[in-house]
Amino acid sequence: MTIELQMLAGSIVLGLVHVLVAAGFSTAQRGLAWNAGNRDGAVPPLTGAAQRLSAASRNFFETFPFFAAAVLAVVLAGRADATTALGAQLYLWARVAYLPVYGIGIPYLRSAIWTVAIVGLVMVLAGLF
Repeated sequence: MTIELQMLAGSIVLGLVHVLVAAGFSTAQRGLAWNAGNRDGAVPPLTGAAQRLSAASRNFFETFPFFAAAVLAVVLAGRADATTALGAQLYLWARVAYLPVYGIGIPYLRSAIWTVAIVGLVMVLAGLF
């Protein structure tokens, strides 16, 4: 299995972690009855770490489809190389770092980490050209 596909698999696991962490913090804030209920009424807004972790999760799922498509295209086209492997690693490990940094609330570091992930994604995508 290529490094790119390994990083894609790791990113899928990370996506599940995002869902579980965001859901856990949301449930802790809104309550188990709300989480288990039908949620027909108004949704109470999240605050603090729960809000930040929810935003981090949404942010991950905004970039993940592009990363997954780029990895699959590079591998299927037989264009994987050292640059695409490094790009995939940068994407995954930056996204791993992004979750706690956003959850804690460190704004400029969060943006720098996001930028590293995007650079990694572009490095993978560049393998197609």
